[in-house]
Parts: sequence; structure tokens; C-alpha cells
Amino acid sequence: MRKEDKSTIIETIAATIKGYDHFYLTDIATLNSAKTSDLRRECAKQEIKLMVVKNTLLQKALESLEGDYSELNASLKGNTAIMFSNSANAPAKLIAKYKKEGIPSLKAAYVQESFYVGSQNLSALENIKSKNELIGDVIAALQSPAKNVISALQSGGNTIHGVLETLSKR
Repeated sequence: MRKEDKSTIIETIAATIKGYDHFYLTDIATLNSAKTSDLRRECAKQEIKLMVVKNTLLQKALESLEGDYSELNASLKGNTAIMFSNSANAPAKLIAKYKKEGIPSLKAAYVQESFYVGSQNLSALENIKSKNELIGDVIAALQSPAKNVISALQSGGNTIHGVLETLSKR
């Protein structure tokens, strides 16, 4: 491969990493062609970009970015595919779905500005909530006491009105 081609690929990988909030490093080498096609289709449905890369080119792309991605260097062995997503847990759920068949395996992940190295982190990554889900939970928690107060005031008003009406009839 020519040096110009390598630098173009490195720039493409770096630009893709910048374009997504989260990425997962996986090993999909043991998938046959049919399973790989199924995985790519499933990724496309869930807005996950799947890219197979050479480890050295990925390492150079990570070095060219701002920030320290050196924690991922130990995971850059063997075959590597990157799953890019703006949803924190979508790739983890997809990996878990296919892992039941024994493959693919999680090498590492960069999710919500944190590093997760090793396949033992897959279940934790599946349960991560996205920013919008967390905001929704906070809003629901804030609305709950206000709804209870309004409900109590409304039911209390009906009760007092009923008591006064009953007393006036007597």
C-alpha cells in the first residue's frame, strides 16, 4: 500500500471517529460471509457504522486526534472492526445479540468519554442510558411531586365541595 493511500485511510478513520460520539472495537474475523452480511444489515438498521480496519492505521488515526486514546492500544491485536454510533448502548446490544452464537467479541469501547477494555464490560455497556434517556428520567422525577400536589389539591377540593353540599342539604 502506498504512503498516500495510508494517509488517506488514516484521515478517513480519524474523521469518522470525530463524527460519532461512541465507538466499539470488535473482532468479527470468525463470522462467515452470510453472518457478516447479516451483521452489516443490522448495523445499517440501527444507524451503526461498521468499518474493518488495520490496527496500525487505527492506532495512527487515534494518535492524530486530540485526547489520549492510549488505553485502547492493548486491544489493537488480531482482526479489528469498529462500530461507530451516536447511541451509547446500541452497538453493545447488537454485539450481545450476535455473541449468543459465539461471535463477535468485544475488544474495547470508547463510550461517554470513558474507556471500557475487555469483553467483561459488555453487560455494563448494554445498560448504559443515553443522554436523552437520562434527561427524560430527570424530568419525570421532577414532575412527579408536582403532579401529586396538584392531584391532592383537586381531590381535596372535590371532597370539601361534597361535604359542604351535603351539609347544606341537611
